[in-house]
Amino acid sequence: MKALKSAVLYTALALGANAAMADPSALAALRDGDMQKLIFHPEPQAVSQVAFADASGAEFTLADWQGKHVVVNFWATWCAPCRKEMPGLDRLQAEFGGDAFEVVTIATGRNSLTGIRKFFEETGVTNLPILLDPKSGLARDMGVLGLPITVVLDPEGREIARLIGDAEWDSDSAKAIVAALIDGKSAPALVGSDAP
Repeated sequence: MKALKSAVLYTALALGANAAMADPSALAALRDGDMQKLIFHPEPQAVSQVAFADASGAEFTLADWQGKHVVVNFWATWCAPCRKEMPGLDRLQAEFGGDAFEVVTIATGRNSLTGIRKFFEETGVTNLPILLDPKSGLARDMGVLGLPITVVLDPEGREIARLIGDAEWDSDSAKAIVAALIDGKSAPALVGSDAP
């Protein structure tokens, strides 16, 4: 049955991702399994511009990723569900990361660089950045009240969807959604944007 669902998802995607983007229910139909928790907003939402840093201390804001669809994952080394989903996020980045898409993982709260590096090494995570929000300023401003929480940003840097809890980010459903977002020029219209 799972193979049949996957075949249907990919067939629908292959037959016209752009056409699917014109109909909000088409993208929702790609959600299966854990991805059913991914809720698309009726209208894109502005995101926080609170700064966070990389391992060297260089500062960034979410605006630094404008121009591509971005999956932003808030996590912590002490969070078991976060640790469970991180390898899947790494595989999603390996498959889709590039000019049109990126996975951005932000360790929020108390997370030592040593602990993050050790965890990445133990789990084979090699494609994700080490980004830190040590005082949880960005997380608070983004309404992250528990972990993990993942938000999806459109190329204009607006939040278009949110998933609370962990998920299989390398599942067939997640890949179909990401592929539809990347390929669909009208993806922002799916979530209420007036953009073409």
